[in-house]
Amino acid sequence: MLKYKADIKTLLFLTATTLMLIGQWTYGFHPVSYIVSLYLAITVAVIAHNHNHVPMWDSQLLNTLTDYWITLFYGFPVFAWIPTHNRNHHKFNNREGDHTITYRLSENNNIFTLLSYPTISSYYQQSPIMGYLRDLKKRNRSKFYQAIFQYVALALFIGIALFSDWEKALLYIVIPHQIALFSVLIFNYIQHVHADEESDFNHSRNFVSPLTNWMLFNNGLHTVHHQRANTHWSELRAAHNKVEHLIDKSLLERGFWPYIIRAYIIAPFAPSLKTVSMRLMRMARERSTV
Repeated sequence: MLKYKADIKTLLFLTATTLMLIGQWTYGFHPVSYIVSLYLAITVAVIAHNHNHVPMWDSQLLNTLTDYWITLFYGFPVFAWIPTHNRNHHKFNNREGDHTITYRLSENNNIFTLLSYPTISSYYQQSPIMGYLRDLKKRNRSKFYQAIFQYVALALFIGIALFSDWEKALLYIVIPHQIALFSVLIFNYIQHVHADEESDFNHSRNFVSPLTNWMLFNNGLHTVHHQRANTHWSELRAAHNKVEHLIDKSLLERGFWPYIIRAYIIAPFAPSLKTVSMRLMRMARERSTV
């Protein structure tokens, strides 16, 4: 019933996330298991993204149930990906009109723009979510109630946990939720900041390390994802290999953490390591030819 056998891995990760919560709630805190649980929370954010583009099941019922499962561990109703990501970000791809543009307040790329981006982006995404809900209420009451019930299920999940043991709820549910929501916006920022949104192949930064992509379901291969949004995550590596030679080398990074350390920790003290905005360079060229 799975559309792609590769999503056995997805189900294993969702199951591991669920069992990790049960285990920590039952047996208590351990630093190693907690770090693993935070990593799993990040994978849930990636899974939410992947399932939104290519639902896992042939069965609509199973896809709906999986939506609720992901919602509980992602920390936000997964329907919200449709208006903010599918219909907006993939349409504009960091151009004006994209609610998640990386240069809304600044063209810089530094630790301050990086850390402020999730809050700013989240704020501007609320309007399309509310608009989408209003539209669903008018034209598709069934999907409207499914979306509302995702809010209800999440609120009950957190509320019951807080009532049962507020300290455990904060530690094992609320904090992982925030890590998941924060990390997926950080990924969006670093994948697009200082790229050229008007280019066919240089609109996204890619992280090509096999380990990074195994851990994050090929989420590092972003150029081909924007070119073929409905390509299953398991097929992105083959698609990326076909176009990698067309992508500027400055947008081909090995791993996530080496880039973070270089661009945001070392670069302030070594300006030569700062990223250069392809967007601003293109705009300067355009002005010079006028």
